[in-house]
Amino acid sequence: MPKDERVPCPDRESGADDAAGEPPQLSLSERLESFEDLRESEVGDTPLTRARHLERSSGLRQLYLKFEGSNPSGTQKDRIAYVQVADAMRRGYDGITVATCGNYGVAISQAATAAGLAAVIFVPQEYHTGRLAEMEGPTVEVRRTEGDYEAAVEVSQKAAASEDLYDANPGGANTSIQLRAYGEIAYEIYDELRDAPAAVAVPVSNGTTLAGIHHGFVSLFRRGKTSRIPRIVAASSFRKNPIIFSFQRGLAHCEDLEPGQIRETSVNEPLINWRSIDGDLALEAIRSSSGWASFVSDKQMLRTARLLREEESLSAQPASTAGLIALLDHHAKVPLPGDRYVAVLTGRKGR
Repeated sequence: MPKDERVPCPDRESGADDAAGEPPQLSLSERLESFEDLRESEVGDTPLTRARHLERSSGLRQLYLKFEGSNPSGTQKDRIAYVQVADAMRRGYDGITVATCGNYGVAISQAATAAGLAAVIFVPQEYHTGRLAEMEGPTVEVRRTEGDYEAAVEVSQKAAASEDLYDANPGGANTSIQLRAYGEIAYEIYDELRDAPAAVAVPVSNGTTLAGIHHGFVSLFRRGKTSRIPRIVAASSFRKNPIIFSFQRGLAHCEDLEPGQIRETSVNEPLINWRSIDGDLALEAIRSSSGWASFVSDKQMLRTARLLREEESLSAQPASTAGLIALLDHHAKVPLPGDRYVAVLTGRKGR
């Protein structure tokens, strides 16, 4: 879209049209400014709360929960969705596409709608996400695809090329944008604690969130803002994630799993995949920070989500508790030193 092209303002009521009977027009720069204002006011700055009940039950000295559930879609995916949509606007695209198992699709749908862009979202036919209705909208098309998430990514990428859509899938040219966006989680933790914690625990699927958080702390450390880089703790569904599998076997690179061995459930769906798109980056983050990686079960995730509701008044998505479980399990086996620890969680507001 040329920079001087003007489009109708979506925020004005029909009765507020100008004298010619046409809605007021906004330039691309005005639309971008309005969208960036929305992003800054709605996305990020999520709460970091002290989990005092879990501290007492686990014996961990200081445990903080970074709750991404206060973002518009209830997950950290808004952080990358909004920057990808802004990038699409700057580059003149009228539409955007992504493959998703649920959360990222909702975030892209909401961000694209707010920006006045069309969105085409691909969801694997057999996945049981309960968030399809949230993706739908007047300018959003949801397409179900055969096969798994990785196959849906390929279909989305082809659609981007053939239909002139902005490709918002992880990996490739989007990696640096997404790492910087997730790096803001590290900056927000630093703003609250005034230093890096001893460890940060994160649930992993593609590994982008984990790699971005590590990237943010490395940047803070290099600029002399923190005294250390935290140990990165990764966790995912039992034997269904290449990052954990590769770390535990000491592999040099993140190796794909056999697609046939991946079985999704309503609990593990956000975590499982046979190929982690940013797996090498995540693997390096864990190793270079002297962190660790663990598998967790559906039963553990459900139990921990229930515990968080009852003890900490947080409605966390069960899959997002994987990192917290890995942190607490490690401490139960090999006590961690008295220090500050952070676990990243997602959830839904108002639940």
